[in-house]
Amino acid sequence: MLKEGVLSGALAGLVGGLVFGAAMWQLDMLASVAALVRVDSAIIGFILHMMIAAIIGAGFGLLVWQQRCHAGETLLWGLSYGIVWWVLGPLALAPLLRGQPLGWEVAAAQAAFPALLGHIWYGAATGLALAAIRRQKGETATSVSDQGRRSVQAASPQPNSLWRGAIAGLLAAWLLSALLGSQAQLMDMVLMMTSDSHTLAVTITLFVGLLAGWLFAWLYPSPTDGSGVSIIRGLVYGFFWWVAGGQTLLPLLNGNGLSWTLPHLLEDFPTLPGYLLFGAMLSRLYQWLHQLTSLLFSDAGQNQREEGVGTRGLRALGCGTAAGLVGSLLFTVVMLQIGFLPTVASLIGSGSIWAGFILHMVFATLIGMSYGLLFNHQSYDLGSALGWGVSYGFFWWLLGPLTLMPLLLGQNLQWDAATIVSTFAALIGHLAYGAALAITFYWLEARDKPWWVSEHDAEVNRIAQRKAQIATSAPALWVLVVMIALIFPVLLGMAT
Repeated sequence: MLKEGVLSGALAGLVGGLVFGAAMWQLDMLASVAALVRVDSAIIGFILHMMIAAIIGAGFGLLVWQQRCHAGETLLWGLSYGIVWWVLGPLALAPLLRGQPLGWEVAAAQAAFPALLGHIWYGAATGLALAAIRRQKGETATSVSDQGRRSVQAASPQPNSLWRGAIAGLLAAWLLSALLGSQAQLMDMVLMMTSDSHTLAVTITLFVGLLAGWLFAWLYPSPTDGSGVSIIRGLVYGFFWWVAGGQTLLPLLNGNGLSWTLPHLLEDFPTLPGYLLFGAMLSRLYQWLHQLTSLLFSDAGQNQREEGVGTRGLRALGCGTAAGLVGSLLFTVVMLQIGFLPTVASLIGSGSIWAGFILHMVFATLIGMSYGLLFNHQSYDLGSALGWGVSYGFFWWLLGPLTLMPLLLGQNLQWDAATIVSTFAALIGHLAYGAALAITFYWLEARDKPWWVSEHDAEVNRIAQRKAQIATSAPALWVLVVMIALIFPVLLGMAT
């Protein structure tokens, strides 16, 4: 099995290497690879690049061979693997091989930004290629249900799934275009626009939404994870579309070619939050449609040993409320340090710190309640709780200070690099809030179980669910969100 994983991973790595290599050829970066062996030749650089791609791909195959073989799951693992290798490769191993110091500085990371997008493409292509190879080999994927684990053949998209994906993609694109159109920012989102036609911009946005919806349905034909997980997955999916669509395909279609430079990132960065929100909306709408279809046409009944939906919901609301209060107290320390409470108070026409504190506690409690409902029974240890909490905190930083607060204050959306950098302290506060919220919620949830379930059975079930979760792309999601949350603000902060 391990040998198969290594060989299949190496083959998938070659596919990813071709994609990355094509970008490096257009960006004239292949000679820098040849410099690793003290040669100045693009051809030698390409050969060396493909050898490295195969070796790294073999490691990827070894890493994920025991994971689910669904294309969507493997794609997420590939994206996280690509970003990790951007840190290990251009910022660590490559400088050492050239006899230079480690590139663990902001300036070195900024210079290596084109390689970051290339590594993301490498990871995505390698992940999808490995999923296709495993499918051809007839590998069995692991699917998780409330009753435990069962083996099923990797799901294939059905016409109903494609229809749901199309509807979800169109709705998400329409909502985003309506939001950006009201703020006169739709033209910035559609980078390939060569005219000022609002109708054409909306049409292009809807077309991109349709394609993204179809691809999402192909990657995740039957989502079985919780609502909160779908939101985080959508964030990462939106990030992938920002790289694949906004930074690659649209510029190529417009005839501008690739421009993976830091100045170009600063210019186009306002589109990233839009893509992230689009992905979150698409994923959530798709799951809603899937759940609606299952509700209307499924005969499956509830396990009699399970609690009712109402009981679980009330318990989740209670735990979420308490956890939200704990998280809000930690967040308050950050808000006091950056003087943000008066800004919160301005939502109700006040400038009082105490008014801001009370309103902040109300918001934090409501977000805690939403976390309880969305991530109910999704954390099986402190690690998974921390992963979901930090991810949810990042989502609310994007939705709160960057989106809802300006709208509620009657201001225009400001998703530019300067605004992102100015809210970096708020980002840290949201991440800390999410961590405290999730850990507290896990602690409360782990101590509350139905009376008819013994301690032993509850522990056995928790361990089984934890192992099943590790077999999914959940750890990859956590890594990706943390990387997105920290890498881009840091790169921008030193460049503005």
